[in-house]
Amino acid sequence: MESAARERTGRTTLRRVLVGTMLIAVPAVVVVVVLGLGSAYEPVAGTAAKAASAGPDTYARLLVALPVILGACYLAGVLAKRLGQPPVIGEIVAGILLGPSLFGLVWPGAFGWLFPGGVVSAINILAQLGLIFFMYLVGSEIDLDAVRKRGFTAATVSQVSIALPMVSGIVLALGMYPVFGGDVGFLPFGLFIAVSMSVTAFPVLARILTDRGISKTPLGALALTCAAVDDVAAWCLLAVVVAVSQGGAPSEVFLTVGLTLVFVVLMLYVVRPLLVKVLARVPEPAVLAILLGGIMLSALATNEIGIHALFGAFLFGVIAPRKDPVVARAAGKLGSVTLTLLLPLFFAYTGLHTEFSLLGSGSLWLWTLAVTAVAVFGKWAGSTTAARLTGVGWRESLSLGALMNCRGLTELVVLNVGLQLKVISPTVFAMLVIMTLVSTIATAPALTLIAKFGKKSEKDSEKTAGPAAAESR
Repeated sequence: MESAARERTGRTTLRRVLVGTMLIAVPAVVVVVVLGLGSAYEPVAGTAAKAASAGPDTYARLLVALPVILGACYLAGVLAKRLGQPPVIGEIVAGILLGPSLFGLVWPGAFGWLFPGGVVSAINILAQLGLIFFMYLVGSEIDLDAVRKRGFTAATVSQVSIALPMVSGIVLALGMYPVFGGDVGFLPFGLFIAVSMSVTAFPVLARILTDRGISKTPLGALALTCAAVDDVAAWCLLAVVVAVSQGGAPSEVFLTVGLTLVFVVLMLYVVRPLLVKVLARVPEPAVLAILLGGIMLSALATNEIGIHALFGAFLFGVIAPRKDPVVARAAGKLGSVTLTLLLPLFFAYTGLHTEFSLLGSGSLWLWTLAVTAVAVFGKWAGSTTAARLTGVGWRESLSLGALMNCRGLTELVVLNVGLQLKVISPTVFAMLVIMTLVSTIATAPALTLIAKFGKKSEKDSEKTAGPAAAESR
């Protein structure tokens, strides 16, 4: 009885195994046969598809390029800090060295493998996204109360430090235009050269003041206020340049400028109070999402108006609430990603478009020297003279002139806009990048020299005038 039951159970098990095997094997055989028959057919675009698949894997190459860029920028930033420079200087230099000026020249095969066209395009998209986030952070850090409190001195110094470089830049553009103007009209070319001469980098200047421990001194506070006013004026002037270069007919230019003014009024008197109310009522996790959405929509609005997307992001930062700790924490999260990941990609993208080999002749290097000299003299002389005329001492006035000469990252952003608009050629771009590096790197050593000789002159005057004069001072 038991043996018969076991036999029936065995037969049932065997039948189930055979059925299961057939259910798997038969469909598999059918699939293989059909695929074999179908392989005889070739799609019309088969050759193009194979060529596309044979190209570099952009995603994989990007995952290799990103750590290389971040590592190079970090190491260069550490080295720059040890040399007494802000880390952003090292990051800018690292981005340039990764480009065709060094890496592409020394090892062209590896350069082409690491930065094929698809990877460069992806880096550009990420860099542009990082720039609009960075411009929001710059706008949000401008202390509007300090600007109002130091109104007269700050306004005078900042406006003269813009006006004199712009005048000298226009004169310089008159000489450069016959050689480097190309197909661009003189008006956009001259305006752009003038604007590039008048820029001050508010974020880099703030970092220099903090590193030297003078950000809370009267000189530091005045320099930050003047740089803030300069930043606002620079982006407004750049918006005019973009409008002129893209507008075509005068009526279109006036339309772009008019729409920009309307946008500014709406942001100040409609979006700003609405944003304050909304951010006060939503939960904290939603604050960052609202800020990100506002940044991108503001950037889109100015881009559609006909000026650069950066202006919209900057203005959104200016109107964003400043004293709300929830907003400050959200901005901190945004800043950590932007400064750590996205901005180094902008430096790399700038480096990929900077070719110092274009400056191959002695005459081009003489033009580069002239551009640098005009930029440094115009900014330093304008800032120093204006500060002295408003009652600031000589040493502080000279120090303020040195600080206002710091161009840094803001200048690179402006230069990239000009290159994208084709207002300047790659050769002029390389000249202006060198001017940016020289004027920014010279800021910290110039401050040290001014402080050193200023103290020495004070001691000498005390010895000459006697102890009574020193005591009266």
